[in-house]
Amino acid sequence: MRLRSGVFASSCLLVEALGVALFLRGFFPLPVRSLPRSEARRDPPAEPAPPGSGMVSNWTKIPPPLFKKVVIVLIDALRDDFVFGSKGKQFMPYTTQVIEKGTSHSFIAEAKPPTVTMPRIKALTTGSIPGFIDVIVNLNSPALLDDNLIWQAKTAGKRIIFYGDDTWVKLFPKHFVEYDGTTSFFVSDFTEVDDNVTRHLDRVLKREDWDILILHYLGLDHIGHMTGPNSPLVGPKLHEMDNILKKIHISLLSKEGESSLPNLLVVCGDHGMSETGSHGGSSEGEVHTPLLFISSAFEKRSGPLTQPKLVQQTDLATTLAVGLGLPISRNSVGNLILPVVGDKTMREQLRFLHLNGFQLSRLLQENTPAYEKDPGYEHFKIAEKSHGNWIKLYLDGNNSEILLNLGKKVLKQYLEALKTLSSSLSKQVAQYDMYSMLVGTVIVLEVLFLLLLITPKALSSRAEFEVPLSPPLFSLLFYLMCLMLCAVHVIVCTSAESLCYFCSMSWLTAVGVMVLISALMCGILSAIGKILESSRVPVKNPVVSNSSWSEVDVLILAGTIGHVLSLGASSFIEEEHQTWYFLINTLCLALCQELCRNYFLLKEGDPQHSITLKQSFDNVKEAYECKNIDIPAAGDSKLGKVTSSAEFIKGSDKWISLASPWIILICCRLLRSLNQTGVQWAHRPDFGHWLTRGITEARFVYVFVLGIVFTGTKDLLKSQVISADSSVKSIGLWEVYSGLVLLAALLFRPHNLPVLVFCLLIQTMMTKYIWRPLKFDAAQITIMHYWFGQAFFYFQGNSNGIATVDVSAGFVGLDSYVEIPAIFLTAFATYAGPLLWAIHLLCYLSSEVSRNSAAMGHGCFCYALVRSIPVAVYIILVTSLRYHLFIWSVFSPKLLYEGMHVFITAVICLFFTAMDQNQSRKVQD
Repeated sequence: MRLRSGVFASSCLLVEALGVALFLRGFFPLPVRSLPRSEARRDPPAEPAPPGSGMVSNWTKIPPPLFKKVVIVLIDALRDDFVFGSKGKQFMPYTTQVIEKGTSHSFIAEAKPPTVTMPRIKALTTGSIPGFIDVIVNLNSPALLDDNLIWQAKTAGKRIIFYGDDTWVKLFPKHFVEYDGTTSFFVSDFTEVDDNVTRHLDRVLKREDWDILILHYLGLDHIGHMTGPNSPLVGPKLHEMDNILKKIHISLLSKEGESSLPNLLVVCGDHGMSETGSHGGSSEGEVHTPLLFISSAFEKRSGPLTQPKLVQQTDLATTLAVGLGLPISRNSVGNLILPVVGDKTMREQLRFLHLNGFQLSRLLQENTPAYEKDPGYEHFKIAEKSHGNWIKLYLDGNNSEILLNLGKKVLKQYLEALKTLSSSLSKQVAQYDMYSMLVGTVIVLEVLFLLLLITPKALSSRAEFEVPLSPPLFSLLFYLMCLMLCAVHVIVCTSAESLCYFCSMSWLTAVGVMVLISALMCGILSAIGKILESSRVPVKNPVVSNSSWSEVDVLILAGTIGHVLSLGASSFIEEEHQTWYFLINTLCLALCQELCRNYFLLKEGDPQHSITLKQSFDNVKEAYECKNIDIPAAGDSKLGKVTSSAEFIKGSDKWISLASPWIILICCRLLRSLNQTGVQWAHRPDFGHWLTRGITEARFVYVFVLGIVFTGTKDLLKSQVISADSSVKSIGLWEVYSGLVLLAALLFRPHNLPVLVFCLLIQTMMTKYIWRPLKFDAAQITIMHYWFGQAFFYFQGNSNGIATVDVSAGFVGLDSYVEIPAIFLTAFATYAGPLLWAIHLLCYLSSEVSRNSAAMGHGCFCYALVRSIPVAVYIILVTSLRYHLFIWSVFSPKLLYEGMHVFITAVICLFFTAMDQNQSRKVQD
């Protein structure tokens, strides 16, 4: 069976995408849980038994609630400096006064990445650390089935009212007696999304038929996405929130009677925002949010204001459970925030800490076989024993200073035990599905090895080679491997202690994957055998190859290897844009050297010089042919005029060609200053967001985009079905490319439009003044396109952090949230740089009439190869570094980007393959 290089590369990428998807599913499993929610409500533990026979404590029930009504105001993307910094003093005067002189406790809550809304709501209500894969399902949140504060409150008969982000309604579909949800993803709305919440306040605050009121405001987050944290819109929005908090606080105080329990107002944020206004990463601005407890139960603050203490976001669920007299969620890893119950008696405080410690130790037992050796568990048992001694003294009526000092000692022991237990559990919240990861890794590596072994044949002049399917697929080795892999699968799946995704698949699917792995392995062995066999056969008429490695070839190889090796360091991943900037700058210098050699060092008698003159004439001839002007084939005076014209054009273009690399370098330097990305220098100032775009205008542009793409598609279908005219196909491809450029211009933020302009400028200069004069082959041009595509990915302001994904692009021209278009537009805007350079490569190779039909196949194969190498190596690296300190903040987001890039590359190669049809055979490019 004969296959073209493009078809083979596309098939390999589809298989690789399957392997990457399986690896991602194993690397990002759902977090390990304690017990099903239906089993979560058990009798609470009694106080530790005092030492001595027959002595027991009379406190066996859950402590009664400390507050009557609780209002939780969650302000989306509320950074800690918006409240505790200069903005808070300027725009939130009432809140600042309550913090400094009122009855309140203020903290800075640290959120764990990914800092997106749905995982953060899970953390706030369950006390657990959600899996990193929740960043993907954030757009379509399923119902939360884990034990959580909202479910416990509803089960206890608490009446809960909710207004705000409809993510809560999706997570808790039947928990609220009254609710009104608003769409959280339509980020162009700054006002109505909050007014829809506030309009209920006056009515609901007058009522007595509720126990918990939850308000989730989205306007500040939307302002951050569209205009950033330093926007002039932030101040008025903070002032609006301050007035709302004032209204709620005054209403709660007015409802408190002398005999009733006090009310509690909780102010928090789900996450912060980065210096660009986005979130999802692990920068300080994204993970630090304010956490305020405001109640008349607390003592009035006095003395100088101190820096708020740092707590974990997961601590809120435990603290509210104690405050509402509810069981602590079974999966919570949070600690009780002691100052909130600091005015209670010593016995009550120790009881609260014991309940928290007992819940954490039980969760540790259910997830760690050797839990008894855990330092946190040992500390808890010591504290529990000391607690029993304290209870003995207390029940004996001892009120001396000994009882007070012992109580403080037990308190300290509990706090230390809780901290250690929480730390141990935080590291064990999610377990890796190693079997699924291993299967995915094997598939990816097999594809990479197959691509590398086939490279010489795939890049041959015909870009076509024989793929012998019968010998490998019907050999004894193939069947033995299938049987062996199926046996391993049965053993692993029957002995696995934890849930494995690959084992949960149907047997038919699992066997299909095993057959695929066996077929790939047999293909690799067959390819190796043919290589060894051909190396033993002596060549009768050996031909000395004239090909040699140029400086550009060496740079391409060294740059590719260097980039792959750099993926093993977290700092290089955070600042990967610097690697690509360095590579394309070095490439420009190498191209400048090639141009100088081509124009100045080659003598007139040199064959290369003759090729250059001939190519200049061919270029002029192509230009005339494009204008339908006939050029005589014989050498009369007209031919002399054409030749002199070619020499004139050559002379004028020479200096432009020599200047092109330097112009490109200047453009790249300007683009670096357009968007500060990465981590180390992200705070540096860059060009601000100074324009806005209307919905009507955007829809008008959409019509033009669809019209241009439709016209291009019509020409492509005409070239494929009706006629085999390559010029019609080339025109159609350029029309499609123009439509995509227009779409990118619509979706880019206004200050990012220069990225698009420079992209078109650099592509034009490289095409006319570098690639054509230097006659690079398709493989070299493909890798250059890939490099520039990667660089422009970062020129857009992207990074390897989730925070730089511009979700606002998904809502350009939409007046409501529509899931499929929003996802497509966001993905296109994020990967516009690599996509435009890849489509330009296809257009360029198809329009170069001097190249043979193998050029597009070579381009497709090389594009697949340069994408497969880093993703295969990175999968191995991230597996070996899975317990690294920065695995979730640095390596995991990069893994998601790599996976998405593989899927996009597979689509691009399929498009390459579809266009690589009915081409005539020409001279090798």
